[in-house]
Amino acid sequence: MSSPKFSEIDQKAVDTIRVLAADVVGKANSGHPGAPMGLAPLAHVLWQYVMKFNPKNPYWFNRDRFVLSNGHACALQYIMLHLYGYDITMDDLQHFRQFNSNTPGHPERELPGIEVTTGPLGQGIVNAVGLAIAEKQIATNFNRPEHEVVSAHTYCILGDGCLMEGVSHEGLALAGHLKLGKLIAFYDDNHISIDGDTNLAFTENTEERLKAYGWHVQHVKDGNNDMAGIFEAIENAKKVTDQPSFIRVTTTIGYGSVNAGTHGVHGSPLKPDDMAHLKKEWGFEPDQYFVIPSEVSSQAFTKGAQGAELERAWDEEVRHYKEKYQKEAEELIRRARRKLPEGWEKALPTYSPSDPAVASRKLSETVLTKIESALPELVSGSADLTGSNLTIWKGAVSFQPPETKLGDYAGRYLHYGVREHGMVAIMNGIDAFGGLIPVGGTFLNFVSYASGAMRLAGLSGHRTIVLATHDSIGLGEDGPTHQPIETLAHFRATPNVMVWRPADGNEVSAAYKVAIESLETPTIMALSRQNLPQLEGSSIEKAVKGGYVLNESVENPQVIIASTGSEVGISVDAAKLLEKDGIRVRVVSMPEFYTFDGQSEEYKLSVFPDGVPVLSVEVMSAFGWSKYAHESFAIDHFGASGKYTDLYKAFDFTPEGVAKRAKATLDFYQGKNPLSRIHTAFPHLVQRGPGPYHTK
Repeated sequence: MSSPKFSEIDQKAVDTIRVLAADVVGKANSGHPGAPMGLAPLAHVLWQYVMKFNPKNPYWFNRDRFVLSNGHACALQYIMLHLYGYDITMDDLQHFRQFNSNTPGHPERELPGIEVTTGPLGQGIVNAVGLAIAEKQIATNFNRPEHEVVSAHTYCILGDGCLMEGVSHEGLALAGHLKLGKLIAFYDDNHISIDGDTNLAFTENTEERLKAYGWHVQHVKDGNNDMAGIFEAIENAKKVTDQPSFIRVTTTIGYGSVNAGTHGVHGSPLKPDDMAHLKKEWGFEPDQYFVIPSEVSSQAFTKGAQGAELERAWDEEVRHYKEKYQKEAEELIRRARRKLPEGWEKALPTYSPSDPAVASRKLSETVLTKIESALPELVSGSADLTGSNLTIWKGAVSFQPPETKLGDYAGRYLHYGVREHGMVAIMNGIDAFGGLIPVGGTFLNFVSYASGAMRLAGLSGHRTIVLATHDSIGLGEDGPTHQPIETLAHFRATPNVMVWRPADGNEVSAAYKVAIESLETPTIMALSRQNLPQLEGSSIEKAVKGGYVLNESVENPQVIIASTGSEVGISVDAAKLLEKDGIRVRVVSMPEFYTFDGQSEEYKLSVFPDGVPVLSVEVMSAFGWSKYAHESFAIDHFGASGKYTDLYKAFDFTPEGVAKRAKATLDFYQGKNPLSRIHTAFPHLVQRGPGPYHTK
């Protein structure tokens, strides 16, 4: 495409963006005006002359994806959404950063036109890598030589802070290896961070760094004014199909402000005299606010309106595609609508007590093997622990550039390398694109490395599924550096995150069922290294409630033992010892707290009734169990190195040790009629999960 003839209207549009950014942040008296002012020419070129989108349907499947990784600059994104006809009104701009506004302090995914939630620096660019991976995988599987039905580019703006954060290294390096040609990143090279000039801490050669990763690199030296140069760089990048592109755009933060180029305009509103100076500089009345000249509005409206025609043309292309490839077209449409295949859950395996004891990581592998053909949108992977996480099924093809001869772009297995944080951030991006369900594996202890991305998965409502194996001191010889003690408590405390710790095969199947059907909630599945028995009384139907009574035949229990994962079988054996002494024991399996908390109060009280003391048993921190249990048998230190059987015995996590503590619990509460802890949870005060997101 030849370069547009940039006119006075284009310059007026850039100036309008700059002035609006100052107005938006100024009225809020909070925010970051500098980056939006410096990035105004890039944003205008990208939205007006490059990206394909439809403001009337922000969820059009074949739209280009845009990510603002330096999310503190979100005034820019909100202004662009408003100008081009998305459901962001002038009133929204005037209520920037205010309670209940549609323009929060950083971009949030539930807003129309926002693809991913950004703000914690580095996350957005790695989400963009995930978006590009998803586009490449889906396009390879569905496009045909005469029909290109998936053809979206991913564009991302990032800043110095994003490049400083370690997670960006993980994502950028993998993107270079994978040769993601439709990923184009713009580095806002303004040389300023909150502390001041980036020379204080950031002096690396970013261009050479990205070249070393395998990226195609360009530099636009005058990002403040050179719209033609910006457009040319983008066109050059689009021609490079075997490398992601990194375009360094040198800008002046707060361009036009009297404090331009300083950290004083990074995170503070412009002062009134500076605002007046800026508006005079760009031909606006100093005493007028939130002004959009009619010619600017008309230009943007015309471009926005073209989006509906682009989508109509795509619909027509899909119609022709369907005439020749009906099965593929129906599959693509189903996935785009985030609908699961009818009856997929019938592939989930079930177990009886006579089946052999198996490690839950191995049971997870069995589930993946059973369901992968029923769920062709399932893509798996591991952070360099495939043989330990057991995340691959027989015959799975790796997602790799074909020339590596290690796989191809149609593959459904991702090798993330030793990059746990990057893996989860990429998975968030894969989910955000739509059409795929991402699963990734690491050790449970190292999900802590990915906690920033897991938190955003919960906040954003991503169906991101992490298979976290080696879930306890049961991993044994690797010792306390690898044994997760506090990890479950951490993620159980994170809103809208499910943390499953299944005790047997039926519970593993239940965990997968709920995880896959929960479109807006991520999952961590804590899986054992050691073998676990198949339990009498377990079932998928019971376990999907998050907690249930395992031995329902015990009436009027005197004490309840509640546990998860590998400790449930131990608790069952402890109950048998106590029953020999005439003590009636109820065993409750609690594979997932968050799911159990969502059940009715009547159901929860049927599991944990009044008048019966509860002992929790789990080989990690007791933190969080107090909302169910009166007493806890747990670990408050970092484990030890040795055979897992020796460790369980040393720490007294044996049937005899559990029975002793259950007996002590019963003795202490004898005659005290303890109320169920469920009464103290006040579930009516707890808001569960985010609102509905991209389901159109």
